[in-house]
Amino acid sequence: MRLFEYEAKEIFKKFQINVPPFGVAKNVDEALAIAKSIGYPIVIKAQVLVGGRGKAGGVQFANNDSELVEKTRKILGMEIKGIKVESVLVGRSAEIKKELYLSIIVDRNNKAPVVLASKEGGVEIEEIAKMDPSKIFRMRIDPLTGLREFHLRRIEKFFGRADIAELLNKMYKIFKTYDCELLEINPLAIDDKDELIAVDAKMTIDDSSLFRQKDFRSRADKELNEFEIIALEKGFSYVESDGDIGIISNGAGLTMSTMDVVQLFGGRPANFLDIGGGASADVVYNALMIQLKHPRTKGIFINILGGITRCDEVAQGIVKALKEFKTNKKISIRMMGTNEEEGRAILAKEGIKLHESMEEAAKEIVESVK
Repeated sequence: MRLFEYEAKEIFKKFQINVPPFGVAKNVDEALAIAKSIGYPIVIKAQVLVGGRGKAGGVQFANNDSELVEKTRKILGMEIKGIKVESVLVGRSAEIKKELYLSIIVDRNNKAPVVLASKEGGVEIEEIAKMDPSKIFRMRIDPLTGLREFHLRRIEKFFGRADIAELLNKMYKIFKTYDCELLEINPLAIDDKDELIAVDAKMTIDDSSLFRQKDFRSRADKELNEFEIIALEKGFSYVESDGDIGIISNGAGLTMSTMDVVQLFGGRPANFLDIGGGASADVVYNALMIQLKHPRTKGIFINILGGITRCDEVAQGIVKALKEFKTNKKISIRMMGTNEEEGRAILAKEGIKLHESMEEAAKEIVESVK
């Protein structure tokens, strides 16, 4: 479950992490009242649970009341990736000397939280990794022992600042307290007083922990879209992204690898969809129906490595979905493992092609949607 920026910043404040003064407004009058209390210059940020709001015009700056009124009205009236903006964060614009990056994420391959950091912030960490991977600091945290003194020494040495270690310590407490999958500050700014300030905040809570996170449980149920509801009811994992290639795979690690190889060939995954181990034909059918119905998905990559998941069950689910839902969307399939020959025969009977390698299948689907 993703939190709005203002929710994450409220939590930051509880843990004494420095954030610029801010408030949340649902109309112009409320925005003006906040601006009056905190003073100009002001930044106005759309509060939506999707990325790319800056590129969409959902982040604006104002130096006086007239600019604030004009830009607040503009943002509150827009849609970002199909989501209507219903509120804005109105905050004091910080005087920034330098932008940094700091986050803690759950790395499922390493089965542990990992700290990611960079001396360059304000851009997506993927862009930093693409331009120069050596600029990214990575540090695994053993989930059994937690954040230790040597972790703090390492991050302090990387940035050359003791206050970064203090900040990371507070972030890890938030990470554990709220069962986070992601906690990110980008940019983490050094202001004109040489103090650290969290200009932006991104926070995602593990859905499976919502029975503990009661403050957010009721909202989570209301925010599910039709596809997320199907996934929840049918028992598979589904998380939306902003690309146009639907991903269906089995196992979190393989699903993430499938997304990575699509990106490697220049594609953009539309989602993370893990049917899980031992998925039935019915689960596969519903997973594929989500992809076929989704308006943003232009192509679908099905990548199955059968262990307890049987390839013949997967094939039956694929055939059933394609028969019921006629589509022009491109589909690329790589499937191997348990009952592979039976699965191949089922698909071959319907004239459905299979690829021998994940790379070959990924390359084809990326090229087909360009």
